Amino acid sequence: MSYVCDINTIEMTYKKSNLFDNDLQKLAEIARVMSHPARLAILRYLAKCNTCISGDISNEIPLSRTTVSQHLQELKKVGLIHGEIDGLKVNYCLCGDCIKDIKTLFEGFLQEITVNTTNHC
Repeated sequence: MSYVCDINTIEMTYKKSNLFDNDLQKLAEIARVMSHPARLAILRYLAKCNTCISGDISNEIPLSRTTVSQHLQELKKVGLIHGEIDGLKVNYCLCGDCIKDIKTLFEGFLQEITVNTTNHC
């Protein structure tokens, strides 16, 4: 099974943030989704397992099944994870290609804002 990550498909509604370039909009949406510790814990757990997880991730995260499910949906929406139905369970996996793309976006942005050590307050 192969997945294609297209962070260009992140949906944006019309608002003032649309006045900024696409990379900044994507970074902001990804940062918003990753700004909750439960979502970071889910990503860390999936990375640690190094495989697709079939079953109840809420056994590993100290939140209710419903709450974990809502966090999983947010992570899926931006492409950080995939969830595939397999009978009565869902297999959740990290999207390696998407994470690489996001990492590249963040690294590029952080490189742009690197502070010159001789010119700072």
